[in-house]
Amino acid sequence: MELPKLVKIKQTFTGPVIEDIEAEVFRQMERIGLADKVKPGMKIAITAGSRGIANIALMIRSIARALRDLGAEPRIIPTMGSHGGATAEGQVEILHSLGVTEEFCEAPILSCMDVTQIGTTPSGMPVHADNHILASDGLILLGRIKMHTDFKSAQWIESGLLKMAAIGVGKHKQALLLHSYGIHGIRDIMPEVGQVVLDQLNVLFGVGIVENAFDQTAIIEAVPTENIPARERELLRISKSFMPSLPVEDIDVLVVDEIGKSYSGTGMDTNIIGRIRILGEQEPSSPRIKYIIASDLGEASHGNALGIGLADLTTRRLFHKIDLQAMNENVITSSFLHRAMIPIVMDNDREALRVALRSTWGVEPKQARIVRIPNTLHLKYAYVSEVLLPEVAKLPHIEIVGEPEEMAFDAAGYFAKSDFDH
Repeated sequence: MELPKLVKIKQTFTGPVIEDIEAEVFRQMERIGLADKVKPGMKIAITAGSRGIANIALMIRSIARALRDLGAEPRIIPTMGSHGGATAEGQVEILHSLGVTEEFCEAPILSCMDVTQIGTTPSGMPVHADNHILASDGLILLGRIKMHTDFKSAQWIESGLLKMAAIGVGKHKQALLLHSYGIHGIRDIMPEVGQVVLDQLNVLFGVGIVENAFDQTAIIEAVPTENIPARERELLRISKSFMPSLPVEDIDVLVVDEIGKSYSGTGMDTNIIGRIRILGEQEPSSPRIKYIIASDLGEASHGNALGIGLADLTTRRLFHKIDLQAMNENVITSSFLHRAMIPIVMDNDREALRVALRSTWGVEPKQARIVRIPNTLHLKYAYVSEVLLPEVAKLPHIEIVGEPEEMAFDAAGYFAKSDFDH
C-alpha cells in the first residue's frame, strides 16, 4: 500500500495568556478580600483535581503562600471523584504526576475517601463532603471552567467550580450517586449538589481558571461564593470561544499519538473529535471522522486508558499499558461503558493505518484525508496528508510550515517521533 505524504502545519488561535501566574493569583486574592476572610490559625482546604491544568501546582502554591502570609494553615485536598482507582493513595499519586507535591506547594496533602452527608438536594439526592474538608475552617474551590466532554447544558454549567463542589468535594460516593442517573445526573442534578455544598460549607470563594487554545492559562479569577453559578456561566462562554479545533472537519483517518487523562477527562476530548458515545446521546454533527487510531497512552494517566473506546483502532503498545482496574473503576463509576471498550488492536501504527485506509471505501490511500495530532489538547501543530494542502492553505489561521514527506516509522513500526512543538 502506497501511503500519502504528510505535511506539517501550524494553527493560530486567539486568546490571552497570563505570563506571571503567581502575581496574578496574589492580585486575585487581594481583589477578593482574602485578608477579611481568613484569620490566623484557620485551617483552609484547597481543592486539587485530576485534570492536566496548566500551572496548577504553581497556582496552588501561590494560594497556599497567600494564606500563610495571613497566618492561616493551607491544606491540599485531592478532589477527583473516582480517579486514581478511587483510592486515597492513587489520588495522591495523580497529584504528584501533575507536579502537586507537598514540597513544591509548601502545604500538606490530606487524602481520604471518607465522606459525610451534609444535606440533600431539592430533588432528594444526598450530598456528601470529604471529611478532611469538613475538619477545615474554610474551603477554596479551585477548578478549570470548560466545555464538558459528556454533554451540552442549556444552563451553561458544565465542567467548572460547581462540578468541583459536587463530584470533587463529594469524592467517589457522590460521583457514583450522580452517575447512576446517567447524563441527567451530571448535567441536571450536579449543579444542585454543588449549590448545596456552597450553602452548607464555609466556601470562602472560588478560583475559576480558563485556558486558551494552546493549553495556557488565559484567565484566573477569584469569584465570590454567591456569584459562582452566574459567573461560571459567563466564563464557560469565554472558554468556548477559546476552544481549539482540528484543521478540517472531514477526515478519513485521525491519528492521535497519545490519549490520556492529562489531555482530557475522557482521554480524548469529545469536543475535538466529535464523538461522545454515550447511550441515548446524539453524536455531534462535526467533525466527521471515519476512523480514529489511538497510538499510545500518556504516562500521566497511570494506565487509565479511559477514552480508548472512542477510537476504532489501537496498538499493542497502548494495549499493554492499560491498568484495567484503574480504567474500569473510572468507567463503571461514570456508567458510560462504551468509552472503555477495546477497539481493534494492531501490532503498530503502520498496521493500524493500513487497516484504516483499507476500510475507507472508494478512497485511494494516496488520496486519503489524514490528520495526525500529538493529543487532543495540544493542536498548535499537526500533520495533514498532501491532498489536504489546497484546503488548509485557504484558511487564515493555518500556516504550512513543512514540506511533504514520506511517513517515517521506526523499527517497530511506530511513527517516528515528530517535532510537534516547533
